Amino acid sequence: MSMRIGKIGYLNVLPIYHPLETGIIDNDFSIVSGPPSALNRLMDAGQLDVSAASSIEYARHPDKYLLLPDIAIGSRGPVQSVLLLSREPVESLDGATILVSAQTHTSAALLRVLLAEWKVHTRFVTGDATAILSGGDRPQAILCIGDEALNLRFHPDYPVRTDLGEAWRALTGLPFIFGVWIARRDSLARSKAAMRRACEALIEARLWGEANITSMCALAAEHSCLSQQELRSYFAGLVYDLGEAEIQGMTLFYRRLAEHGLIDAVPPLRFLP
Repeated sequence: MSMRIGKIGYLNVLPIYHPLETGIIDNDFSIVSGPPSALNRLMDAGQLDVSAASSIEYARHPDKYLLLPDIAIGSRGPVQSVLLLSREPVESLDGATILVSAQTHTSAALLRVLLAEWKVHTRFVTGDATAILSGGDRPQAILCIGDEALNLRFHPDYPVRTDLGEAWRALTGLPFIFGVWIARRDSLARSKAAMRRACEALIEARLWGEANITSMCALAAEHSCLSQQELRSYFAGLVYDLGEAEIQGMTLFYRRLAEHGLIDAVPPLRFLP
């Protein structure tokens, strides 16, 4: 059974998927790339077996999924690619409308949690920030993620940049996990051996990527507006492990989501054996 594997179409997963897509790590995966929101839908529909996914996607459907151990995407401080860009300080945004990328689920939920903690009340509208800015419109504030955030982070019309990874660390003292790898329970039931190989290959790819991060920065620079030095800074801020502190941070996030009515209940963390 060939595994259908979801890949977030952002720079942050390059170190993990490059060794898989180039054959450095042997596999027979069918890899599907897309933004987190699209991969969430494909996983929910049973069109993927394993995927990188928004951490909130697991919380919404813990009955369908198992977490892969030892692999995630997060930060222990500034993440640089999940930003609230605004013309005014955050505390001045009470009553404002925030433009939110349609590609994000977890980051939008994290922003709602942070705003509630800061006692700032806003409205969200969904849209394409890059297209809207190119058209001349200037929303009061923008939540952007991934490569778009890296490209827009120094936009002259938005002098206030709130890094959501750093905001979470300042609030809780814990890492924040934006993305996890999840496996469908029914795919595991169909082929335990194939699922085990997929899990092992993804973790091996993660370790390879971390060990070769300098070459990954050079490769990324060929197709990015960022320099190798900027990319080294970016990747240095990312966490690909799912250790004890990361699990604590993710569990606390789920608890806050439940407290604010964004999920029904705190899900148990069930891992692929």
